[in-house]
Amino acid sequence: MSKEFKYPLGIVVKATISGEKGHIKGRAEYTNTENQYYVHLLAADGRAIDRWFDESELTQAEL
Repeated sequence: MSKEFKYPLGIVVKATISGEKGHIKGRAEYTNTENQYYVHLLAADGRAIDRWFDESELTQAEL
């Protein structure tokens, strides 16, 4: 059974713990875990990085 994604591709999200913001580049769904999102973001140290986040680790934000 497919789970719906909370966030569409391309929107700006924020990591709830670190506050880092970026846009969603990809999504993945799994049978036994929550949806995940591949986010391109500006890390706290100023580097641009790509990283996977669980859906529960993100909130929608403005860049």
